Amino acid sequence: MANSNLEEVPTTMWAWRKHRGNPKPSYEQVPVPSLPSNGILCKMLASGVCRSDHSLLTIEKQAAWFEDKYILGHEGCGQIVGIGSAVQDGRFQVGDIVALHAVPGCGQDDCPECSRDLAQLCERGHHSGIGQDGFYAPYAAIDIRGAVKVPKAVTPAEAAVATDAVSTAYHAITRRGQVMKGETVFLFGLGGLGLNALQILIHIGARVIVSDIRQELLDEALKLGIPSRHLVPIGTPPQQFIAENDLSGKIDTVLDFVGTHQTFEDAQHIVRRGGKLLCIGSLDTENTIHMKIGTRKRLSFIFSYGGQVKDLEEVLDLIAAGHIKPQVETRKLEQFDQVLQELCDGKVRSRVALLHE
Repeated sequence: MANSNLEEVPTTMWAWRKHRGNPKPSYEQVPVPSLPSNGILCKMLASGVCRSDHSLLTIEKQAAWFEDKYILGHEGCGQIVGIGSAVQDGRFQVGDIVALHAVPGCGQDDCPECSRDLAQLCERGHHSGIGQDGFYAPYAAIDIRGAVKVPKAVTPAEAAVATDAVSTAYHAITRRGQVMKGETVFLFGLGGLGLNALQILIHIGARVIVSDIRQELLDEALKLGIPSRHLVPIGTPPQQFIAENDLSGKIDTVLDFVGTHQTFEDAQHIVRRGGKLLCIGSLDTENTIHMKIGTRKRLSFIFSYGGQVKDLEEVLDLIAAGHIKPQVETRKLEQFDQVLQELCDGKVRSRVALLHE
């Protein structure tokens, strides 16, 4: 099959960009990216909206690789329209639908992160939508290392959010927390990541106790098969719920997808001796570790960030098999600023994917 279909690609496009010093996204005309020699050019089909987009817009103190102007969007799914001349990976052809991993790493043997299997922390490679051009545009270029073919049973919207909202939860649970079948897990937060995490835990075979401040999300957990007795009623303090339901000393792992002062405080008290606190959410950027509790209970505080290409491959297979069903609403690319505001206002129940016409 031909290595490109570039004759149909325009020279310019409209994209959502971050400008240094401006906390508002700018929708403006920019050049279509060139086909990289070691990568692919994709016509975008769907791009997931993440709450961290707000942080990227409003926090000016960022990593050294951040450019003064860049296209936002770090969750993407597109169709390949061009393959670079240096690409050796024969798995891909023009026309393939691929999920795009925003930070696949540079892959170099001398990279301090990639050489230790920490590709999502690599500072050398491209960071799509995170300080460098990403996916809120009709076309995007990416290193071939970040492309994963999408199974036929997975929609572009599902594939887009899988690149972060599902793979981040999967990486945290399986790689970092190493949650096993039969464990009792307390889950804080059923937002964009939490609902996916819940489905992953159910698939693993863990017993899950769920806490969220929104009744409609607790109802979703009930639909997924969580018994009502394992749902913390809104307004009931988690520590009280644990004590009253014969769960004291039985919580093996706490997954905190919220990261507020209260959830981090509760987690330390409800987890069993020798238990694990898995920290993913960071709504409060500073929290307190009680040294006496941590040492006397010999707790493990585990932090997790993002996912890797291998995680994305596995979660796409799980979605295709029906083990995970990402809850995703769809809107248009032009509505990004409106969607982000709704997300920050708590009006979005799960995840939104922007569709490209």
